[in-house]
Amino acid sequence: MSGTPVQTPRSGRPPRGEPILERAFRVLGAFTEAGEGLTLHTLAARAGLPKSTTSRIAAQLTGVGALERRDNGDFVVGLQLLEIASLAPRGHGLRAAALPFMEDLHRVTGQHILLAVRDGDEAVLVERLSARDSAAVKYRVGGRLPLTGTGIGIALLAHAPERVREEALADANDAALLRRLMAAVRTEGVCAMTVPNPLRSGPTTMSTVAAPILDRHGDALGALSLVAPDEAATRAAAVRTALRTAGLAISRAVGR
Repeated sequence: MSGTPVQTPRSGRPPRGEPILERAFRVLGAFTEAGEGLTLHTLAARAGLPKSTTSRIAAQLTGVGALERRDNGDFVVGLQLLEIASLAPRGHGLRAAALPFMEDLHRVTGQHILLAVRDGDEAVLVERLSARDSAAVKYRVGGRLPLTGTGIGIALLAHAPERVREEALADANDAALLRRLMAAVRTEGVCAMTVPNPLRSGPTTMSTVAAPILDRHGDALGALSLVAPDEAATRAAAVRTALRTAGLAISRAVGR
């Protein structure tokens, strides 16, 4: 899943006194795939709300443009949300500074180039330049990625607050490996790794090299990564240097 699943109460009813705004976001959070259309029944089931409540909230969200309704009755995410989300400073400002460097990397390597920011214990993808002839990647713009198990997540995690790092290490399947990868980010400026492909189709593994984008205090503003099916493409010294250099250049551009 590229979105964050909604936690459904066992009773199927919202907690007593739950604010309407929280219920509205539960309805919006039911959408997890780009262009996805949901029936009222599915929307209510995913949001963990009664159909009558979901119908009322969905109608209100449709009225303000946050949702739209197709001719067949299915609900889809509305353009009003895109307009508002595009103004998010942590995504839009960083994206504007990073895009020229991402385009250069994309043109030279012919591989997927990703840009993400940290949100709590997850990463949110704010831009992706896709390679037409390369293997498909799972994560969409706006989708969430784990901080552990992905190169771009580890690049963010290496410069996250200590509390976030310790929680990630406590939950990691291989804490020693995670420590080594984070140490590589802090000392070498990049993280390179090969992991199982989360998609059923395509190659069995995907490789990535990622670099953090830091502010003047050394905290992560975001991270940049290259994703390729060929491990050699991400292990090459030239690729590591290019990612590290791009991360530094974006940091300077954001500072300006």
